[in-house]
Amino acid sequence: MADRMNMILDLAQLNVKYQTGGPFAAGVFERSTHTLISAGVNLVTSTRASIAHAEIVAITLAQQTVGHHDLGADDRWQYELVTSTAPCAMCLGAIPWSGIRAVVCGARDEDARAIGFDEGDKPVNWIDTLQGRGISVTQDIGRKQAAQILEEYAKAGGIIYNGRQGTQQENDHGHYPSDTKTR
Repeated sequence: MADRMNMILDLAQLNVKYQTGGPFAAGVFERSTHTLISAGVNLVTSTRASIAHAEIVAITLAQQTVGHHDLGADDRWQYELVTSTAPCAMCLGAIPWSGIRAVVCGARDEDARAIGFDEGDKPVNWIDTLQGRGISVTQDIGRKQAAQILEEYAKAGGIIYNGRQGTQQENDHGHYPSDTKTR
């Protein structure tokens, strides 16, 4: 499990390095073989799409790769979502719909909130909710490194974006500093 998380944390680090989105990455793996089906990084700022979270990107690519909208449709295969940070409210909602059978998280919700990200109105018992739907959850795999990636992103001046509140780096006209287009 740690090897899969290390791969995802490497992707999150690269996403920060190349400034292609927020400090988040995720991957969908087949559980028994540990085969990577898809990987996704956060592309919110580079694509100007609020739903382009790493988990959503990884799930979408996995569904396209498998050829079905339900990753749980074929009981011969079980897929797990490995994510650098626990899912936000939006991604949490997508997980049961996707057919994912397990979620593995690095950093926790509070680690993302500590640098300014609003993770949405997530139920306190979100793990119990997923487990009640037959989706296992494992937390804190590589948490220290995952939280460090978040902190480094914030210290480097990475864009901390949140819905309706804008971002910490937008100017008065709703533009990013190096941006001349409106969102």
